[in-house]
Amino acid sequence: MAAAASSSSPPAVITCRAAVAWGPGQALVMEDVEVAPPGPLEIRVKVVSTSICRSDVTQWQSTAQPDLFPRIFGHEASGVVESVGEGVTEFQVGDHALTVFIGECMSCKHCVSGKSNMCQTLGLERKGVMHSDQTTRFSIGGKPVYHYCAVSSFSEYAVVHSGCAVKVSPTMPMDRICLLSCGASAGLGAAWNVADVSKGSSVVIFGLGTVGLSVAQGAKLRGASKIIGVDTNPDKQEKGIFAVQNNNCMLL
Repeated sequence: MAAAASSSSPPAVITCRAAVAWGPGQALVMEDVEVAPPGPLEIRVKVVSTSICRSDVTQWQSTAQPDLFPRIFGHEASGVVESVGEGVTEFQVGDHALTVFIGECMSCKHCVSGKSNMCQTLGLERKGVMHSDQTTRFSIGGKPVYHYCAVSSFSEYAVVHSGCAVKVSPTMPMDRICLLSCGASAGLGAAWNVADVSKGSSVVIFGLGTVGLSVAQGAKLRGASKIIGVDTNPDKQEKGIFAVQNNNCMLL
């Protein structure tokens, strides 16, 4: 694994290992990749843990964008900031962070509305490049390797826009909090913000994966009196009850 740059020297290109998909549906291959220094308003993160999301698998299997290969997938990560680009003020070298695939520029109409997180500047990136200059930060032998959701956490190091990362406490367990950057926040947000579950209400959840279980937790936090989970997988029963601490929970 490459060594991190010291805070007193400018960031340089790092060579590290990454799981690279060379084509749609092709097996991922561990490769040595070059990771460019962070550009303006970007940070380079040493990835500690990463989750795998169904969207990673779907895009890996998809033949809709065959020109976006080779590609490094992954967008749910926890890591340590290794270097910062020009203009970054909210992160310093050594900070612990979560990556997010929809960032916040804090100035577009969505970010300032208080009603939407679909940032016009740092929204979902589907072109395999960085938001800022529409180029990649990964390469192999001088040839570009494309990003996924402008994160690409299936790599030992990744460059993300500083608005696509959230600083977290260094005491948090980094092998756990990477899960919060997508599935848990989606489920919790669905119960808290979208459904706006009210105290004493009954909630039915169809599907008890990461998102569904997070909906259950969100509903409990909002004061739901009855939470019913529906899933065809009997192994989800124990997990579902645990998610709401056996509080008026029914699994079907």
